Amino acid sequence: MVLSASLHSLCIIPHTSQSKIPSIFNLLKSPLAKPHLKINPIFKPSSLSLFTQPSKLRPKTQNFRTPTIRSLFSGIVEEMGEIKQLGMADHGGFDLKIHAKTVIEDVHLGDSIAVNGTCLTVTDFDTHLGEFTVGLAPETLRKTSLSELEPGSLVNLERAIPPTGRMGGHFVQGHVDGTAEIVGKQVEGDSLWIKVKTDKNLLKYVVPKGFIAIDGTSLTVVDVFEEELCFNFMLVAYTRQKVVIPLKEIGQKVNLEVDILGKYVERLLSSGFVDSIKGSRFPETHNKN
Repeated sequence: MVLSASLHSLCIIPHTSQSKIPSIFNLLKSPLAKPHLKINPIFKPSSLSLFTQPSKLRPKTQNFRTPTIRSLFSGIVEEMGEIKQLGMADHGGFDLKIHAKTVIEDVHLGDSIAVNGTCLTVTDFDTHLGEFTVGLAPETLRKTSLSELEPGSLVNLERAIPPTGRMGGHFVQGHVDGTAEIVGKQVEGDSLWIKVKTDKNLLKYVVPKGFIAIDGTSLTVVDVFEEELCFNFMLVAYTRQKVVIPLKEIGQKVNLEVDILGKYVERLLSSGFVDSIKGSRFPETHNKN
């Protein structure tokens, strides 16, 4: 019990108890766990009350999460997760259940997590089992290499970073532009050369020494081979141990997201933006008779 004394009365407040391996198109083996909502009563004590000890009935508003803006990724993979289940869900879409350790530490429903560079939304999670579920749209399956995943496959994972977070790689939206096929792998010292082939519509945004996100990993392009529709990059020893790319074989696909700045520049140039700026700064002059 808690004693409460006010200017006019002394009352006793009783203590209240707190009450072959299947593909992605196969059905999930077990139904997804549904989130449970728990509503705690809120008590509003008198502003004149003096408590002899902290009341256990006070609402713990300090534990409520304050919404923050989380808008993009950096391409620095936090960990590799393992695919546990994938396939059709009860709601008619595709779900992907992933086992992880780091990214699930502070996960909330609706959070964005990049899975092999694809920005996906957390729809369910279980911190005790270390698992979270994300939904996959048909367009996501068509546009990315996620359709090649199987139970036991490893994937790159990265949480969305807040605006105040460190940008260790480059601006990565998690919006995959397309895929590339691994056509070559060669070891040099403790590093690994990888050569990939992609569509010419994507290759035009790939430049030597430029940024590119491959399976969500921020990497630097080394050379571009225009006639072969290929480019290559190198993974140092540390990166080889932290990402899934070296685990893939020749012929497998990787997700690509080209540098967004290049696409913005192309858009501005093709829209006549530069000409309009020139016209506004240097208007045509006409000689007056």
